Amino acid sequence: MTDFFDLLKSECETQGISLPDSAKAQLKTYMELLIDWNSRMNLTAITEPKEIYLKHFYDCLLFFKYCNPEENATLIDVGTGAGFPGVVLGIARPDLKITLLDSLQKRLTFLEAVKSELGLSFTLVHSRAEDGGQKPNLREQFQIATARAVARLNVLSEYCLPYVKPGGVFVSMKGPAGYSEAEEAAAAAKKLGGEPFSVFKETLSDSSVRCFCITKKISQTPTTFPRSPAKIAKKPL
Repeated sequence: MTDFFDLLKSECETQGISLPDSAKAQLKTYMELLIDWNSRMNLTAITEPKEIYLKHFYDCLLFFKYCNPEENATLIDVGTGAGFPGVVLGIARPDLKITLLDSLQKRLTFLEAVKSELGLSFTLVHSRAEDGGQKPNLREQFQIATARAVARLNVLSEYCLPYVKPGGVFVSMKGPAGYSEAEEAAAAAKKLGGEPFSVFKETLSDSSVRCFCITKKISQTPTTFPRSPAKIAKKPL
């Protein structure tokens, strides 16, 4: 069987991304749990090991090419789903203080199993993104917020920027529409205390395109945000 971890590690090294020795066993276990649990609940459409390593693990690890968190930095993964990118980031950087937030308890049940099997110390939060952003113990408590394929960037900014401390960053992982969404979200970022988005493009070995859309938070988010789901849907920023 091909050792997909060795291929992953080699690809990461060409991008200047290093992985700890512990990552090999942890990523293998994570992949096995993902495939096993996915047979009972819908976690991912990607189930082939090679595809998991490329389109989930490598995709998430590219985060470190554009964001280099300080040691013990706080990070929240909003709408984490099956744990992408938060679990992968925690495997690569065990020092990070990572919170995984999702609105579906069944996903958090899966992530609790992952946390236990991998011996990692994630904090799991069961909440809708827009509700969590108004909670004092979560609002503006993180140096980094990240999200992957959750919503259009103008909407996603309202979900995520309230979690970020001034001086921190919001990193959104997008597909090829990242450039157009970043332009569309510029006004939203400004209203929420962020700078205009910078966009960085990556092309994977299967020719699929990823965009990393990053904004630095320069002022506090007004207390009126995030709004209720109905208001967000009716009038996106």
